[in-house]
Amino acid sequence: MPIHTKHEHGTFSWAELATTHAEAAKTFYSRLLGWTVEDMPAGPDMVYSMAKLGSHYAAALYQVGDAMKGVPPHWASYVTVDDVDATSKAVVANGGTLIKEPFDVMDVGRMAVITDPAGAMLCLWTAKNHIGAGVTHDPGSMTWNELFTTDIERAGKFYASTFGWTTEAFDMGAMGVYTLFGKSGRKDNVGGMMPLGPHMAGVPPHWLVYFATTDCDASAKRATELGGTVVSPPMDIPNIGRFAIVQDPQGATFALYQHGH
Repeated sequence: MPIHTKHEHGTFSWAELATTHAEAAKTFYSRLLGWTVEDMPAGPDMVYSMAKLGSHYAAALYQVGDAMKGVPPHWASYVTVDDVDATSKAVVANGGTLIKEPFDVMDVGRMAVITDPAGAMLCLWTAKNHIGAGVTHDPGSMTWNELFTTDIERAGKFYASTFGWTTEAFDMGAMGVYTLFGKSGRKDNVGGMMPLGPHMAGVPPHWLVYFATTDCDASAKRATELGGTVVSPPMDIPNIGRFAIVQDPQGATFALYQHGH
């Protein structure tokens, strides 16, 4: 069980669901991923629900309020940075956009919301009392983050300049070029990147959150039983693992991943 007491600068640290129906989402994900959920008041009209695996926080969800009406349900990926204000300036200098300028989240951290040059959204996080996920890679927890974009060359340069990521490209044949994002001094990769293919026409650039499972096929089937939809059925990544892409009952998209299949 990979347990975290901190996250390094430039690494993914948290996944957060914005949904139109928090109670339904809590039921769906708890039954699918084995979460228990703690509700925490986060202001006069908001409840922030923290998902746990055992005693460790794994992710969170909240119901969108009036200020976000019209925003479709979605998962947001967070990247920890040493200084959210400095990184936000780098985002703009490197061709990205600040959607929400840096602000304090009570005493738990400081964050900003950005988009890269092609429009994919990310959250930046500088931790105070909340580091982000206390557990990753275990079943039910975040295990991978992947960018689907219309411009892999520009995105690669943006993330290299903004977070110091390295890029390593692989020709996947009909699937196109797959890029691994790395980080100097780390053996494991930070995330991945794929071009938006013709079969994804109309889908905007986005980061996709992967949750680990011990059995991708069984989890995909369970997701449909719970009211979700399998967007891409389980398939193998040769010598690496098996994955499926799923939408929850409210329409938020995520992926399931079985390691080492």
